[in-house]
Amino acid sequence: MAQARIPQRGEIAPEYTWDTTSVFAGDTEWEAALARVAAALPRLARFQGQLKSGPAMLAEWLHTSEQLVNAALRVYMYANMLHDTDTANQDAAAKYDRASSLLNRVYAACAFAEPELLAIGGEQLRAWLAEDERLAGYTHYIDQLEQRQAHVRSAEVEELLGQVLDPFGSAKAIHGILCDADLRFQPAQSANGTLELAQGTISALLTSPEREVRRSAWQSYADAHLALKHSMAGCLATGVKQQVFLARARRYGSALEAALARNVIPLDVFHNLIETFRRNLPTWHRYWRVRRQALGYDTLHVYDVKAPLTSTMPHVPYAQAVDWICAGMRPLGDEYVRVLRRGALEQRWVDIYPNQGKRMGAYSDGVSGTHPFILMSYNDDIFSMSTLAHELGHSLHSYYTWQTQPLVYTDYSIFVAEVASNFNQALVRAHLLESNADPDFQISVIEEAMSNFHRYFFIMPTLARFELAIHAAVERGEALTADGMIGLLADLFAEGYGDEVQVDRERVGITWAQFSTHLYSNFYVYQYATGIAAAHALAEGVRAGTPRAAERYLAFLRAGGSRYPLDALQLAGVDMATPAPVETTFAILAGYVDRLEQLLAQRAR
Repeated sequence: MAQARIPQRGEIAPEYTWDTTSVFAGDTEWEAALARVAAALPRLARFQGQLKSGPAMLAEWLHTSEQLVNAALRVYMYANMLHDTDTANQDAAAKYDRASSLLNRVYAACAFAEPELLAIGGEQLRAWLAEDERLAGYTHYIDQLEQRQAHVRSAEVEELLGQVLDPFGSAKAIHGILCDADLRFQPAQSANGTLELAQGTISALLTSPEREVRRSAWQSYADAHLALKHSMAGCLATGVKQQVFLARARRYGSALEAALARNVIPLDVFHNLIETFRRNLPTWHRYWRVRRQALGYDTLHVYDVKAPLTSTMPHVPYAQAVDWICAGMRPLGDEYVRVLRRGALEQRWVDIYPNQGKRMGAYSDGVSGTHPFILMSYNDDIFSMSTLAHELGHSLHSYYTWQTQPLVYTDYSIFVAEVASNFNQALVRAHLLESNADPDFQISVIEEAMSNFHRYFFIMPTLARFELAIHAAVERGEALTADGMIGLLADLFAEGYGDEVQVDRERVGITWAQFSTHLYSNFYVYQYATGIAAAHALAEGVRAGTPRAAERYLAFLRAGGSRYPLDALQLAGVDMATPAPVETTFAILAGYVDRLEQLLAQRAR
């Protein structure tokens, strides 16, 4: 439910905020930790040129560098937690800037190591692994190095590339500040007055039963971004040029190749997704038609794609959401549910409610040695419940990885991360549909499912197509302009919406400006679509009681970064090297449309 007034950060009760004191007791302790990391940086120099000395030196380097990186990440995380909950807070912004700079200095100081290790050679390194028990777990790490060997430059070049990470983050940072702190939205209009519009309330407003609320919120949100389209386009163009530069500096054939190579993802995985998505667009066109007819509209607009199809959308307070999620996740066992409930209700993993200046969207974050933490803007509805389930999937993935893996493998790729999050949503939805036969409740659950699919299996593949096109343009030496990108994305969305949805080209085309984080991460967004596909394929097996399906899935969570993404998913039981999981998930999507159509017909009788 949308709030008429969004509170200031200081008005949110502490029990509804995440517990930053579990990371650092306060700013004084944070300052001391930052100083310790900064003081340790010069001591890394003694390793430079010495890694060839033997296994003892290598083991000491790996332990020292991993501990320092983890400490720097903890410093960064605390500052980021303060900044993202109040982006207008200048003290928090200063902490975030200092922590970001320090983290990039740490990465730059470690940059000499990979060229040195590659110069030693894989055969010698593997021999050393057998000589020193402290190195016993690094086989996959050495294999990862060899995979990148042709793209690792000299120590001097690697150091320089590490040093540019901080200034190269400026375009993304500026775009984020524009979106989270500087945009000014006209309020949404309601029959009962006005409703405040902010990053934390736009999702709730777009699910309002009142069409004028949806229309005015959607248009105001788009118009605010359009007012700054040239600034935002300049930021995004700079971000794309930076990614193209880095790909060329590392001698990749394209930015796409650079993005996929690090995790040994074949290019065909990306292209299979796009081709399968385009081939199945008629499923989306059918859904828009069912939705338009159910709403009784002659014309469906983009701001209608989340309009409620029932007048009894469930009110879902936060505690109820946690109960439903725990019930849905029972197939994974008591321990999984116990850890989830404790984190969500007792250990304050979640920063729950909207406040002024809070960063848009939702995410799970953390480092080994802390809790996983979730930022979101909970709105007491089924959509927020699903977002919470999604982010708790990320958090439990991190929890199990940190419990199992050494520091070298505690970071896993987004390719597998989005499987864990969407898997939770799939199981929770299945539980809700099986446990409540009320047609209106079932319609609400399916609407939430379709909303989630709309984001991950419609918006994200469309943005992936857009991302491919703008990177290719820069690689050809062409300019990126605001109007050009608006026109390109409007064309792609028009294809996806088909004849059933009226596309306001300017307001739909500016959607790229609303993703101030995703489009700066070099082909990040396609992994949302592959993630939801793998998740549903795996959830089908767990729900069906396939022998060892739950056990294999938990093994996948525990694997963290110790395997390549495709190998980790094969451990869980799905092969993402083929289009089959994407096709399977489109069949599940079509099944939701069938079920929705039947429920609507049943209600009409």
